[in-house]
Amino acid sequence: MNQTRTTFRKIPKQFTPYVFAFFMAGIMAFLMSMVIVAANSGLQAGYVTRVIHAYTLAMPVAFCCVLIVRPIVMHLVNQLVDTH
Repeated sequence: MNQTRTTFRKIPKQFTPYVFAFFMAGIMAFLMSMVIVAANSGLQAGYVTRVIHAYTLAMPVAFCCVLIVRPIVMHLVNQLVDTH
């Protein structure tokens, strides 16, 4: 059995905050878009289209916000959590 393995090149560790922000923003923006669209206009026809439209605005905003807020949150966590 001949199996070829595709090599996946990982992103360098120095970019961890940006990768974290990208995934956190993407997931949270999508979930919030789904909830807010449902709360404002219901789950009727066109729901998915409205969610995608909201997401296209929410994702870049969320990404920038996570980049700004992450250092503050890390500082607060470090102040409150006992690491010993």
